Amino acid sequence: MSELRFGLTAATPCSYIAEQQEQLVFLLPDQPLNAKLYQQLMQLNFRRSAEQVYTPYCQTCRACQSVRIAPENFRPNARQRRIWNRAHRNNWHALLTSPEKRDYFQLFSDYICHKHADGSMFPPDRQQLDAMLSCSWLNVRVLELYYQQQLAAVCVVDETEQAFSAVYTFYSPELSRFSPGTLAILFLLESAAQHEKNWLYLGYQIAQCNKMAYKADFLPQQRFIDGNWHSFG
Repeated sequence: MSELRFGLTAATPCSYIAEQQEQLVFLLPDQPLNAKLYQQLMQLNFRRSAEQVYTPYCQTCRACQSVRIAPENFRPNARQRRIWNRAHRNNWHALLTSPEKRDYFQLFSDYICHKHADGSMFPPDRQQLDAMLSCSWLNVRVLELYYQQQLAAVCVVDETEQAFSAVYTFYSPELSRFSPGTLAILFLLESAAQHEKNWLYLGYQIAQCNKMAYKADFLPQQRFIDGNWHSFG
């Protein structure tokens, strides 16, 4: 990994914290990426976006902390248990499958228009979704969540030998009362344990951003801070 070449983006306004500037370190194109190398990079705070991998490298901010959970150690809190039990009473179930089997764009579009009409992902774009769902050097899967036989939520999942990494979750806005974002993580933790994964990566925890801070509720967990993994909970 020492021979890899990286680039640095120009500073742009941060999407998550007002008045902050964002910069990313990214692996330069045309290098031999594969799932094994990506596993090593995830351990160093990197994430995937389409075919590229990146990590935040902001000059005045270190708010983005990668979160990972060992599935066998996870203990749901009272709220998470209520969400889980309510879902099972209402016939929710999940299926980990391949993204080639169906078209998710309408569900994705409904979600973006409802939840993120003021954000950088609006208006919804099919190419943006396709970039999440495919990667030439990695096995991308989807966790489909069903409510009474209706597709209700989709979680895009990167898979390596040792880990699952949650890329993005979207769901039917009319089912928000079931907290499908939280429910997707609970189902994904269950699936990670069944597939004997060491870790489930949840992306970046950003305490100053309400839309991202929920990840801190899944305990115990580790966060990547100042070059090392630190345990919480």
